[in-house]
Order: sequence, then C-alpha cells, then structure tokens
Amino acid sequence: MAYIKIDKKNFFHNLSQFTKKTGSKESIGIVLKDNAYGHGLELIAQLSAEFGITQAVVRTYDEAQIIKPYFKQILILGDQAIVDDSCSFTLNSLEDIEKAQIGSMVELKVDTGMHRNGIAMEEIEEALSLIEQRNLSLVGIMTHNRSADELSSELFWQQKNFEKAVGSILSNKNIRLHSFNSATSLRLPCNNQEFIRLGIGAYGYSELPSIYETLDLKPVLSLWAKKVATRNLKKGERVGYGGTFTAPKDMTISTYDLGYGDGWMRSNSFKPFITAEGLPILGRVSMDYILLESTKDEVCVFDNAIEAGRQVGTISYEVMTLLGKNIRRIIVTIDDKHLLF
Repeated sequence: MAYIKIDKKNFFHNLSQFTKKTGSKESIGIVLKDNAYGHGLELIAQLSAEFGITQAVVRTYDEAQIIKPYFKQILILGDQAIVDDSCSFTLNSLEDIEKAQIGSMVELKVDTGMHRNGIAMEEIEEALSLIEQRNLSLVGIMTHNRSADELSSELFWQQKNFEKAVGSILSNKNIRLHSFNSATSLRLPCNNQEFIRLGIGAYGYSELPSIYETLDLKPVLSLWAKKVATRNLKKGERVGYGGTFTAPKDMTISTYDLGYGDGWMRSNSFKPFITAEGLPILGRVSMDYILLESTKDEVCVFDNAIEAGRQVGTISYEVMTLLGKNIRRIIVTIDDKHLLF
C-alpha cells in the first residue's frame, strides 16, 4: 500500500529555525488541525512533544482529546467551549459566547480585516461584557492575517487594527495576545511574541513571494507508492479508464497503489503529473491506482508539496491535507531508521 515518510530530522530542523526567532519553545503553538496538515495528528504531536513544544492548536475538541497526553495547553479553533483545564476555545462570534459553558477558558477572536471569523471591532466591548456575565475565563485575544503570505502591506494594516482592538486590555497581563501565523512569523520579528501559531512553516514550507527573506525550511512529508503489477505495452495500445494514454512506442509500465481514494486528486491526470523521480503519470488516476513507465518496486510521487501544487494549480496545504488518514505514516529518524507509526 502507498505510504508517507515523515522526516523527523527535517521537522526538528524547522522547529529549531522558528525557536531561534521566538527565543523560546514555550511560545510556539504547533498547529495540528486537519490531521496535522496531512502528516498524522498523533504522530506529529508525539514528535513535537519530544522536541519540547508544550502547546498545540487544533480545530476540534475530538482532535484535542487525542493529543492531550503530549501538551500542557491546547487551543481549539472551531468547537463549542466547555470546561476543560487544558483546553481553551476560540470565540468566533457573539453567539459563541452565548453557547459557551459557564467557567470555560476562552480566547476572543477579533476580525481585523479578514472578514471570515471573529468579533467585529465595534463589538469588542459588548463581547467582553458578555464574557464577564457568562463567567467565562478569558485567557487570550487573537486575530488572523489574511495577506501575510502575499506581496502586500495589508499585514501592517491588520497589525495596527489589532493593536487598536486590544488597546484597552493590554494592562491585563493574564490575557495573551496573538496574531502570528507561519507567514507573519517569517516576515516579522517574533522575539516579542508570547505565542505564535506555527502551521505550514513547521512542515517545511514558506509560501512567501521570493522577494521576502525567509528561513531555511525543509519539507517533512514525502508520498510513496508501491508497485502492484507490470506489463508490456505495444506502440498504439491505450491504457486506463477511457484509454486516454496511447503508448507512443513499445514500453513497459507498472501500476502503483495510489489513487483518488487515497487523496491523490483525479484532476491530476488531466495534465500529466510528473513525479519526484521525473515520471509522468500515464492516463487517468483511478480510485486505487496510477500508471507509470517504471518497474521499480516503489516510487516517490512527491517530496515537495509546493512544487506538486504548482503542477496541479493549487497550494501545498491542499496537496497535503487531502492525503487520506488510511495511508501509513513512517517516521524516518535522525539516524535514517524507519519506524512505522
């Protein structure tokens, strides 16, 4: 079956790069939502804890339950707030405040310009009053930057908006303020940030335009497929659903055990995808198989999600998060040993 290699050495290298910027492992919250960006939720939680990361960020309380043994504190971005000593919950609206369980730890999200989730800036006083009335424990105020990874000054506009939004609360030292995602952390100094939400950067990618200086990041994930069967094609023979590939010569091809059922997009076959080893996928991607001109026992489909995404017209995030949870993850250790997780 197809499998994923997780390079522990590269992961630790990336975390070290951001630790140098923040000056502290304790100020990094590793973002593990959506199966740790396809890398494996509990696997990356385990490695993060081994490195010394003490905080994590997830989407749901179910995810938090899985990783609780590895972290002191977990921020949940998209679930109803309940009482839990190790979890704080994001309040994305006034309605979230009304639904929150009395006594739960919460972090108020402020909409500083993305206009997706968060309290409008003019609603902050009302939100704070409701939080107090509901006897919620406010431990953080946060926002999300919409254009930190683009050639734009909007990041500074949003940062100014955030400063205005929290101006009246800055005197409360028990409330943490955070707005730095990976892209913001790459662009701006981090040594004065008590908490950054480190997502795609930890997994080895910067989507910043080349004009910006960035860190030396290394991809953590590579996707591999194993050979199922080999056959000889004669010139002119067609293969796969619809026979969309016609052999231009006599050739030897093999099927490999990866398909759209594993999260490898079928649309990848509309324009031949070139694997990390320089092999074009022949014809359509089917549910469980791809075809390559190869007889190797296993092939690397991609080892750089940005480059893979460019081939199919998408971003590294989508390429990785689509990969199925059923695919085995194997840790490549610092001494190049392989451990099945």
